[in-house]
Amino acid sequence: MVISQKFWYNQKQTEDEGRNALYTALYRKLRPRRFADIVGQEPIVRTLRNQVRAQKTSHAYLFCGTRGTGKTTTALVLAKAINCENPNEGEPCDTCEICAIVNKGTGFNVIEMDAASNNSVDNIRDIIEEIKYPPAMGRYKIYIIDEAHMLSSGAFNALLKTLEEPPDNVIFILATTEAQKIPATIHSRCQRFDFKRLASEVMAQALLGYLAEENIACAPEAARYAALLADGSMRDMLSIIDQCAAFYMDEEITLEKIVDITGGAGTDRLISLFAAISEKNTIEALKIVDDLLRNGRDVKQILSEILSFLRDSLIALTAGAGSGLEAARILDMSVENVDKLRQGVKNLTPLQITGYITLFSDVVSKTRYAGNPRILFEVAMVNLTVPSGNPESAADPQLQPTPATPQTAIPVDINTEDVSIIMDNIQSQLKRSRT
Repeated sequence: MVISQKFWYNQKQTEDEGRNALYTALYRKLRPRRFADIVGQEPIVRTLRNQVRAQKTSHAYLFCGTRGTGKTTTALVLAKAINCENPNEGEPCDTCEICAIVNKGTGFNVIEMDAASNNSVDNIRDIIEEIKYPPAMGRYKIYIIDEAHMLSSGAFNALLKTLEEPPDNVIFILATTEAQKIPATIHSRCQRFDFKRLASEVMAQALLGYLAEENIACAPEAARYAALLADGSMRDMLSIIDQCAAFYMDEEITLEKIVDITGGAGTDRLISLFAAISEKNTIEALKIVDDLLRNGRDVKQILSEILSFLRDSLIALTAGAGSGLEAARILDMSVENVDKLRQGVKNLTPLQITGYITLFSDVVSKTRYAGNPRILFEVAMVNLTVPSGNPESAADPQLQPTPATPQTAIPVDINTEDVSIIMDNIQSQLKRSRT
């Protein structure tokens, strides 16, 4: 049976429309389409917009920064602005035919290349051959080379001459997360822009605005926690919220729900943990650890959160006096959260916290090679909660006990049989406490 070309085209168009009707991830759906929509990169946005408005764009750009900070997004917006039929003060109109084609990713003038999988000299030779032909639409043909640091040394050498003197209607935009791997000869031929990590408060405010447009209810503290987990990456934050919204369909996103989805420990739980440690309550400390692990938390992730919590607590105690504005600026959180953190650890001294950081850093390094990291974590809890366990001595050599002082704390390098006996006793006490 022969299918006519017209029928095949209509059938394919219908399939494409159905495919486009499927759910789109938030980080793709909310990708900025104009310079004004890009969050947290104002100096870069202003410079590029002024260049477009004055028609003084460079022939080559190098966008550097960590993941999720907007490098590829900015490159696409720049590509639209340069070729836009109706630009407005350096902004693309986002309505003309060229802008629509770039938004769909079907244009022939904006070519995205993943250097991680197209990193050979042959791939660069293909580009050199293609730039000989003028753009099909618009004034410029724009090549966006993502993960540019993955190009081979031969590919970089092949690109040098073309990058230095490309045709008048060609612009290169290189994006990378590892700028130190880009050769100096490439650096010198490009205008470099460094994308900074986004501030947590800026990300949280942007997220609340996005979710309001999507009719998704989200508590402000949940947005701030998602921003903190994302560590400056807008894409990571939107992925966390996307996962939480899918799990808790048509429900408000709360802090507890994000903690549950991401497997984090949460500030309140960590405050309770260190309260038990300061009270030398071994059973309570191990119960909290056991609850965290039973709920699917990963030992290494919990340890990482503990270190972050201790660092934040140290700064909150030492720099949070008075209004707390300076601590809030350093910690990239609200003054209210700084006050809450300071109140939660008010029974700890900076010297104690420093000792805890030293101890848990040592545990983290040991878990990399441990067959069962949980044991190391629990032994650390025992060391901290036995009556003579004193992390201050680990932080300050002057506080080390004299030789005449009896040392009853469990040493770090403890005998395996002793650990088994101790843990068996603790487990039996835990079972009795639950009953």
